[in-house]
Amino acid sequence: MPLRLPVAGKFAAGAALVVCFAALTGCASEPAGPVPYKDVPVARIVKPGYTEPEAGKIAVDVRRERSGDVVIRFRDALVYVDGEQVTDLMNGERVIFYLSPGMHRIAVSTQFDPVIEMQFMVTGHYTNHASVTFNAEHRIELHRVPK
Repeated sequence: MPLRLPVAGKFAAGAALVVCFAALTGCASEPAGPVPYKDVPVARIVKPGYTEPEAGKIAVDVRRERSGDVVIRFRDALVYVDGEQVTDLMNGERVIFYLSPGMHRIAVSTQFDPVIEMQFMVTGHYTNHASVTFNAEHRIELHRVPK
């Protein structure tokens, strides 16, 4: 047999629900600001020569954008410079390469994707940022990012 509340009890229960909702809504914080990217740990850098600053070299910042998608969140993205694997990027990580001015090839891949390569002009006149993302089909992508 269902439990039946008197009208006053129903009103009190509804009022309590509204008060709880208002209290929780009032305590809701602003959305968190952007979280800084983490640097790739030194232990995962296969070719350290590309990641060490040197006179005459220009910094190229390659970032793996964060994703909440469980399918790709824990998938590592292998990163290549001029045909050599240098490191891998996990969700929310970045690596800074120090490259000589001129044309270079930056590429990425995963265990499920072919190598995606981009010609990347390194110059002191422009910002040198690249972004590693995954599309709706969970395929890796690489883009130059204007800053």
